Amino acid sequence: MAREHEEQPMHPHAPRRQMTRRQFLSYTLGAAGAFMAGGVIIPMIRFAIDPLLKPKAVVPFVKVAELSQISSQPVSYSFQTLQIDGWIEKNVEQTAWIAKSSAGELFALSPVCKHLGCTIDWNSNPQHPNEFFCPCHAARYTPEGKNLAIAPAPLDEYEVKIENGFVYLGGIRPNTIAT
Repeated sequence: MAREHEEQPMHPHAPRRQMTRRQFLSYTLGAAGAFMAGGVIIPMIRFAIDPLLKPKAVVPFVKVAELSQISSQPVSYSFQTLQIDGWIEKNVEQTAWIAKSSAGELFALSPVCKHLGCTIDWNSNPQHPNEFFCPCHAARYTPEGKNLAIAPAPLDEYEVKIENGFVYLGGIRPNTIAT
């Protein structure tokens, strides 16, 4: 008889188990903690992702030299660009090596060595004439910027535009003329 009583289903109107005070406090404190943690973590995630969501700024072209002055020998030209860093705007002086290729195409190379970021110079090493040379670690480049020794990649180049007999330089991009 006791067995029959155990197998009978519970009465549909039987009272349900109630939540204890301890369970209520645990749930409430857990929800409040999750809400506060979300309030701290969400701004951090937005701060980290925000630069990826912004459109890339277009670098304006800057007038650098007269086209008639450019030859097949690279010449260093200095120019100023506006740099915006957060809320700080300042004019920054930059340098480019400008020349014409053997095919007559105009190009401008960045003076920053691809090995460790030192400044390269043209024809400054008597052992390697008519090459770009980095004095920091002896990296060498062809006149078109192709890496010959030590550096892992060719020199970067500036975007070039010619208007009304003047050479204008824009943003820096990977080298497209080095062969």
